[in-house]
Amino acid sequence: MASPAHGGGFQNKTHRVAILAELDKQKRLLIQNSSLNNPGASIPLSRPTQNKDFRDHAEQQHIAAQQKAALQHAHAHSSGFFITQDSSFGNLILPVLPRIDPPIPAE
Repeated sequence: MASPAHGGGFQNKTHRVAILAELDKQKRLLIQNSSLNNPGASIPLSRPTQNKDFRDHAEQQHIAAQQKAALQHAHAHSSGFFITQDSSFGNLILPVLPRIDPPIPAE
């Protein structure tokens, strides 16, 4: 039985990215409006590339921690084998199925 939390991670990430993009857009508008109202105040308030790099790094650490927890849970509660791998469907871990060669027919 699948729990509803498995599919929610991808939606939460998408929602979080959308919120961050909207906040960044509003911040740029505020900076632009303040520089138009005060021509001398055109000094940037922050370095956007450093903030983006920091967010990306924090997001990667969070995903790595989630992958580790999911992998430990799967190994503890299943007799199967799992690996961590990026998935376009938002899966943190993927099951590994052994390849079994077909039996050689007896002559």
